[in-house]
Amino acid sequence: MADELPLWFPPMSSDDSSDSSILFERQREEGHETLMADYFVEDPKYNEDIFRHSFRMSKRLFLKIVSDVEENDPWFVEAPDARGRKGFTPLQKVTSAIKQLATGNTPDENDEYLHMAERTSRECLEYFCDTVCKIYGPEFLRRPTSHDMALLYQAQEEKHHLPGMFGSLDCTHFVWRFCPTEYRGQYMRGDHRYPTVMLEAVASQDLWFWHAFAGPPGSQNDINVLQQSSLFLTERNGTAPKCPFYVNNHLYKRGYLLVDGIYPSWSVFVKSIPYPHEVNEKKFKRQHEAARKDVEQTFGVLKAKWGVLSRPMRARSVKKIRNVVYTCIILHNMILKDDGKAIAPVHIRDPPVEPALDDTVLGELMNEDTHWRLKHDLIDHLASQDLPHLLVDSDED
Repeated sequence: MADELPLWFPPMSSDDSSDSSILFERQREEGHETLMADYFVEDPKYNEDIFRHSFRMSKRLFLKIVSDVEENDPWFVEAPDARGRKGFTPLQKVTSAIKQLATGNTPDENDEYLHMAERTSRECLEYFCDTVCKIYGPEFLRRPTSHDMALLYQAQEEKHHLPGMFGSLDCTHFVWRFCPTEYRGQYMRGDHRYPTVMLEAVASQDLWFWHAFAGPPGSQNDINVLQQSSLFLTERNGTAPKCPFYVNNHLYKRGYLLVDGIYPSWSVFVKSIPYPHEVNEKKFKRQHEAARKDVEQTFGVLKAKWGVLSRPMRARSVKKIRNVVYTCIILHNMILKDDGKAIAPVHIRDPPVEPALDDTVLGELMNEDTHWRLKHDLIDHLASQDLPHLLVDSDED
């Protein structure tokens, strides 16, 4: 028996698009004037706090994004239509896209406010996502540079007392409402009732995304996604920054990520201890689990801020879903930088290095001996620290 759609799935009509045979005289100028009076005049109707609540960012950052997308994509430039009438302004187009990302509602939701048809709103979102990824992706979806790694090492050790850690790795799912029937089995698995698309991400304590890989089918697990992603591509081709560190007087060549038990025992992964017996092991388990909450919190903040990710995706292709996810992550990182909460807000590039594939690096990454030695060194390091919040009862189960 076919699965019934949940209550929050509105029924689908035979033709989901608007009737193109009906023309409405939309007062675009009136929509622009209303938008200006509400938010962008000298004495607007709504103050900065309400603007941030509605647009998820400061007015300063929003206007910068409007200026940048208008400069880099001619579609956002105001131009007359075929009848010679004044077209939508860049402000209206970007507002439509941001509203759809922020609320996750249908494209025609703001028709009465922006005087914009459903098809135009949908195009606003698609062009906006493409342009944002092209303009801001190199900076706000970047891999950590040597400058970033130094700051991350320092910040993570100060807060979590784990030297050499630069983030946590995990995956999350997004429901795909319009998944084609022929792909439905591929994008479903037992613990999810509906088709989903996965996101693999690395996040630090400031909630900044340092790696994002979106698009794998929801039927896969975290290990399958790891084997497809480019998480360690820069290490394998020799372009990753050299960031060694010491723990317990032992030198390690590269930083590590905190992961859960499903991930393999690689030298760049540190997992918790499932059943600790010694007091020092219990300290390590408590600190590991507390630090790994950073990535879970990052996922929660991302989905709460951008409602399109917490509601079923209406896009009809994985490529469009991927663009939406990457756009939300880029805007999320931009907001962190604009608010002054980023650990490494300045993008300082490393000197260019010619890529050269080295097969020996893969063996170093997958070295289990290094994994266990690193874990024991971290346990000894935490045991030597005088940290009252890590004290545990030796009789604790």
